[in-house]
Amino acid sequence: MNHDDLAYWSKRAADWAQAYHSGLRDRPVRGQTAPGETAANLPAAPPEAPEPVETIFADFEALVPDAMTHWQHPRFFAYFPSNASPASMLAEQLASAMAAQCMLWQTSPAATEIEQVMVGWLRQALGLSDRFTGTIHDSATTATLSAVLTMRERALGWAGNTGGLAGQPRLRIYASAQTHSSVDKAVRIAGIGQENLVKVATDADFAMDPTALDAAIRADLMAGRVPAGVVLCVGATGIGATDPIAACAAVARTHGLYIHVDAAWAGSAMICPEFRDLWDGIETVDSLVFNPHKWLGVQFDCSVQFLADPAPQVRTLGLRPDYLQTPGQAEVTDFNEWTVPLGRRFRALKLWFTLRAYGLEGLRTRIRNHVSWAAEARDTIAALPGVEIVTEPRLSLFTFALNDEAATADLLRRVNDDGRIYLTQTRHEGRLVIRVQVGPFDCTREDVLTIPRVLADLTR
Repeated sequence: MNHDDLAYWSKRAADWAQAYHSGLRDRPVRGQTAPGETAANLPAAPPEAPEPVETIFADFEALVPDAMTHWQHPRFFAYFPSNASPASMLAEQLASAMAAQCMLWQTSPAATEIEQVMVGWLRQALGLSDRFTGTIHDSATTATLSAVLTMRERALGWAGNTGGLAGQPRLRIYASAQTHSSVDKAVRIAGIGQENLVKVATDADFAMDPTALDAAIRADLMAGRVPAGVVLCVGATGIGATDPIAACAAVARTHGLYIHVDAAWAGSAMICPEFRDLWDGIETVDSLVFNPHKWLGVQFDCSVQFLADPAPQVRTLGLRPDYLQTPGQAEVTDFNEWTVPLGRRFRALKLWFTLRAYGLEGLRTRIRNHVSWAAEARDTIAALPGVEIVTEPRLSLFTFALNDEAATADLLRRVNDDGRIYLTQTRHEGRLVIRVQVGPFDCTREDVLTIPRVLADLTR
């Protein structure tokens, strides 16, 4: 296959994509396949000779789509969305065609500078002040790891990277039990250790209790441990819990701690001014991450981290050996020094295309619709016999359950086997509950109201 062949097959792929998206409502949302079934249809060894692209493409059509869970399905109400607008898909095709490695300014001048401008556009869209700059990561997991590594180095006087952690004091990171497991992963990878992630008590609304945070920090200081940082959440994964940013950040600042906020899902909603009270006090934090690939229609992967001062993170993560120098350009930004990987994709292009193709008002309308339709679905589900709303909508996320845990689990299985919608579960206060999260880019009110219709059919 050469570039002339690529021109033809790219058109074939575009036609296939158009037909795929047009027919998504006719497909079951979750993959209807058994473990090992796809692998069994593949040869055990690679081919020695080239195969015709016609054969490869035909095998793709025969084996892949029906064995996939369709994340762009308009009735995908599980997890959080991983949206890909058509404009974002187009940008990804162009970025893929250029196939640039955007680690340095000199390897990708346009990618670097468009990233800087896109971070600025998003900062304005979210109503943040110009004290924030930032960068694009692959996911919020990497952004949170970057923040936790920065907390570690800052607390150790920048000695961890050079001398290692042996013999260093015991560091402590503070978060609530509602925070994402990526925080747990970060403290493990950073060498701080799971036992040193302090899960701070929450209040009746499942938000971190600032008084309990202060008490935990003081107890660690008395015990000779070294508090390093606080991770707060806005729109946590389980039920959408949100910590009181202003009050908790005030406690953290009193103790001189670095503050990172995980708003991976809910951050996108902050383009709507009426939702910004959820993160009141955000201007006082050091680091903040949100994922445009969740709710703004920007294809995965695209996670934006805002930094009040990038210098500590660059000092923690940055390396500049001779072969990564840009001679004669001392003032350029090399974003590989802001992130964990050296290699970087041209992620800013899909932000540029998406923000221009739909505009902030178009994206706001989608988010407002999702929040409104989720509330309507909640009310309809609440009227079904035997169904209890366990947690009320937080933006477009709520949970429900039946009276019996086994019955709840069985209902979830039957919902996903049915295929019309896709839902997932979590545990809340020890109880199995089913999550409903409205966020597909192309969903309609009718799609959302399919949720109570399916539940009514299956609970009769």
